[in-house]
Amino acid sequence: MLITGSSGFIGFSLALILLKKGHKILGYDSINNYYDINLKLSRNKILNKFKNFSFIKGELEDQKKLNKNVLNFKPEIIIHLAAQAGVRYSLDAPRKYLSSNIIGTFNIIEIAHKIKVKHLLIASSSSVYGANNQSVFKETDKTDNQLSIYAATKKSTESIAHSYSSLWKIPITMLRFFTVYGPWGRPDMAYFKFTNAIIKNKKIDVYNKGEMYRDFTYIDDVTRSIELLINKAPSQNKKSNYKNDSLSSVAPYRIINIGNQKRVYLKDFINALEKKIR
Repeated sequence: MLITGSSGFIGFSLALILLKKGHKILGYDSINNYYDINLKLSRNKILNKFKNFSFIKGELEDQKKLNKNVLNFKPEIIIHLAAQAGVRYSLDAPRKYLSSNIIGTFNIIEIAHKIKVKHLLIASSSSVYGANNQSVFKETDKTDNQLSIYAATKKSTESIAHSYSSLWKIPITMLRFFTVYGPWGRPDMAYFKFTNAIIKNKKIDVYNKGEMYRDFTYIDDVTRSIELLINKAPSQNKKSNYKNDSLSSVAPYRIINIGNQKRVYLKDFINALEKKIR
């Protein structure tokens, strides 16, 4: 099994669970400096304790290096979680998102095609819903109004993945994550920033006067969801029994929301943190 982004929050958490269950895993990560690399190195150190884990440091845009290592490993399953994260950072460095998220993902899809994987799972994001104001998002909702470069790159990879799935019958599942949190989480996320500010008695930067809602998904629920989906590859010839199923009519391709459908008011979230910390 190949897991890209294995030193990242979700990638590490998933790899750790699967390694404990005896799966052989190749981790692939650039360990970039978007946030403290020491956190990524610490995660990687834990994974390296397992004999059934091997690791390659490299960028997915480096097609030659990627092909050499992955084609040699020949994974039956690919879980592609690597990406340049961060909505706000995409305003400052849009080319990094185009390179990492689109070119990097395209290279992974190409490899999946070459080695004929049993199932390719790709991380997308709830941000693709953009200006959609519905209180509950369905995978079948229209997603044509992205509001950030980050979201636009994620939507682009969904389209590329669908076309490859249609052309080459690659079983692909897109995973739309909703604000994942928990142990070993990313320090650039709001809950870490808010907590740090409260502890240091500093002002909290809140956008839109706090008039926002957010879905929060605990990391264990995310990793369990992915684990259950690994052997549930979509099939073009199989009709769905589920209402609002996003299974494509022309490809073995499906989109899955991974969230809890319980919106949290931002001000309530901050108040809860303050009560626990102070």
